[in-house]
Amino acid sequence: MSDAVSKKSVAPPRDRTEPYSGYYLREVPEPDPELALVGAGTPMGEFMRRFWLPVCLSEQLTDLPLAIRILGEDLVAFQDKSGNIGVLHRHCSHRGTSLEYGIVSERGLRCCYHGWLFDADGGILETPGEPPGSKLKEGLRHGAYPAFEYEGLVFAYLGPPAEKPEFPIYDTYDQPDNRMVPYALWFPCNWLQVHDNVMDPVHTAFLHSQFAEIQLSEGYAVMPVLDFHEVPGGMVSIVGRRHGDVMWMRLHHTILPNFSQVAALWENGDDVKPFTRVSISRWNVPVDDTHCWLFGWRHFNEAVDPGGLGDATQVGLDSMDFYGQAGNRPYVEMQGNPGDWEVINSQRTIAVHAREHLATTDAGVAMLRRLLREAVRAEDPVARAGIVKGNGGEPIPTYTYDTFLPLPLRADRDDAALMREVGRQVTDIVVEADRVPVGERRAYIEGRLRDIT
Repeated sequence: MSDAVSKKSVAPPRDRTEPYSGYYLREVPEPDPELALVGAGTPMGEFMRRFWLPVCLSEQLTDLPLAIRILGEDLVAFQDKSGNIGVLHRHCSHRGTSLEYGIVSERGLRCCYHGWLFDADGGILETPGEPPGSKLKEGLRHGAYPAFEYEGLVFAYLGPPAEKPEFPIYDTYDQPDNRMVPYALWFPCNWLQVHDNVMDPVHTAFLHSQFAEIQLSEGYAVMPVLDFHEVPGGMVSIVGRRHGDVMWMRLHHTILPNFSQVAALWENGDDVKPFTRVSISRWNVPVDDTHCWLFGWRHFNEAVDPGGLGDATQVGLDSMDFYGQAGNRPYVEMQGNPGDWEVINSQRTIAVHAREHLATTDAGVAMLRRLLREAVRAEDPVARAGIVKGNGGEPIPTYTYDTFLPLPLRADRDDAALMREVGRQVTDIVVEADRVPVGERRAYIEGRLRDIT
């Protein structure tokens, strides 16, 4: 068939609303190469390599090494018997045997094939098959990345060694009576469609509330008023709902490129509360272009779970106490009552943006993609993203919260406009609190919130 005939046969309909247009819409465009692809040398892949990323749970490092894949690189993680954590290129520098079959040693990881011993920094400690006096190991270095353990997660830095940043400590890690439980959730799809979901707060009113069983609380079934704003290092979604005389303002913060935090999971918004923090801190870490992990912590404390609905025993490897977060249910149950896991993966292995028709409720998704695109196109992506660094050793401020204010309906005010105005006021207060010493920040915020009327 000639090119002319072929092109004519699939020409789109003149009227985009023409019935039964499936024939004209068969061809699926390519995914976004700038944001979706994460391999070595890609814009997003190189951007992500400039940050510390979780790569596995600490509990996965046993007396056997762990094969992992991060940003398209085949790696192996281990903890030697001296407590050192290593993340190495998976294939032995000698003959390419996978080090997932290696022997965890007192110091380093030994290849099972010929006994070469690799230190956590990639140094070759022993080449036992070589003759005495061999200098072979002094002239080689195995691929390795800096790694360490923090609160049950193993983090690695896969970027240029000279540009390695400090590990960021955020202000939500040290909350009163707070317990952080590490978890890892597997998604067989591209990282970005999972990340987009954070800046799509309106889906909670439908997916988690109206069109299936109540998966969170009845408070989420209320259609929210949305607003989105750029903040240092990323963006926030400001979500307003009303429950009688209580105005519930909820803010989620995403820090570029792939860190986000989620406020309380089971709130109803019925009671006045000044300021509560996060239920989830998480990183969306690409395995490759078509798979990713969500690594993070579930936060357990009275402020974010006053009813005690959270269950720390259900949080861990491919397990979460928030319904529908992992693909470990029977298929018919997933169909009948889908959660985030099902709907996100169903958007193709890589979501095709050219086939989407973004609506007014997708303003947050559009803003997130724009910020990511601006960052990766910049000469210095980290500087362009405005990533906030620690201030004199103090934790880095973040802006995820719930606040419940006693603001009754007023006949002389448009309530949706009032919610947006209040949301901006609250966000300004939280961001302004960056200037306050960390130990005084909560009191400052709560005091300022009481002035909102």
